[in-house]
Amino acid sequence: MGDQNNLIPGPSPRVLEKLVVPKRILLGPGPSLVDPQVLEAMACPLVGHLDPFFLQLMDEIQESLRYTFQTRNRLTLPISGTGTAAMETSVVNMVEPGDRVLVCVNGYFGSRIAEMAARHGGDVRTLQRRWGEVFTPTQIQEAVDEFSPKVVAIVQAETSTGALQSIEEITPIVHAAGGILVVDAVTSLGGVPLRVDEWDIDVCYSGTQKCLGCPPGLGPITLGPRAEEVLHQRKTPVSAFYFDLSLLSKYWGTERMYHHTAPITANYALREGLRLVAEEGLESRWSRHRRNAEKLWDGLEALGLRCHVEKPHRLPTLTTVVVPPGIDDLQVRRRLLEEYAIEIAGGLGELKGKVWRIGLMGYSSREENVDLLLDALKNLLNK
Repeated sequence: MGDQNNLIPGPSPRVLEKLVVPKRILLGPGPSLVDPQVLEAMACPLVGHLDPFFLQLMDEIQESLRYTFQTRNRLTLPISGTGTAAMETSVVNMVEPGDRVLVCVNGYFGSRIAEMAARHGGDVRTLQRRWGEVFTPTQIQEAVDEFSPKVVAIVQAETSTGALQSIEEITPIVHAAGGILVVDAVTSLGGVPLRVDEWDIDVCYSGTQKCLGCPPGLGPITLGPRAEEVLHQRKTPVSAFYFDLSLLSKYWGTERMYHHTAPITANYALREGLRLVAEEGLESRWSRHRRNAEKLWDGLEALGLRCHVEKPHRLPTLTTVVVPPGIDDLQVRRRLLEEYAIEIAGGLGELKGKVWRIGLMGYSSREENVDLLLDALKNLLNK
């Protein structure tokens, strides 16, 4: 045993105080509030990631994800990572060097998909719309005809703008041209209608920290038959080992082949969150999110505030509110947090300093939260 007196000098150890976390009402773009039943599930004892109990839990998670995605896709699983990890998983598995990729960009997260595709060697072209607007089938058709992409990527629920993109009219256009469609559903899965099989979506991914009412840390993803065929016919290996779905499918499939140590507690949370989705029922859950969003929109209008996105294309789970002239964006958000323990967010990218982003997702989407926020905004704006 070495002489402890010869240890390298360093800072004196400091014993931290027991963790005390302030209570917040999370009404921003994520994470959203976590259902108490999900928090209770996270306190369960750990088991090994190949324990028979956990293997059974994996099967239950996959079955529940298929219901939530509305799909029968075999390759449906949670990526160990946030929604951004699921985004990159979609890109690295579908895109090989030189592949043509068309990314529809009308906000921050469309731009992120484009950057990832370029980093992984894709020949990327972007179709641009003003932040807060959505794409028409005609615009998609013209871009596909001109570029002939292998992959088309689009965001259903753009978290940076609060715009809701229609998907079902786009898939036939992409498939008729021989391409596959990748859909970002990070802010929509479990909160607004999403029907992977009925809409014939090839790849769809999300995150757990928004409408599913779980903590961040997992990124659900599902691949349809066309996407699986693309994966199996690759000429080059997937450029990221950790996100290689051909390997991950062997861990989540019948082989149960070791790939990585899955985050046990995060999967407990997801399993419980998905149970609550099924218990409420998707149709009822979609209706709840819509009902509370409309209550918020009406209340904002009564306060003289204007939403950034026109109502026909407005996202029920995430609302962008135009900051009124003469109002300090940051000051209002800071006072909401300090005086009311309510968190909302500011704008991203082009909308920084111009909008507030209000999320009503999962367990956060409750009528009492809408009332609390509207009352707080009324008091602050009057002052």
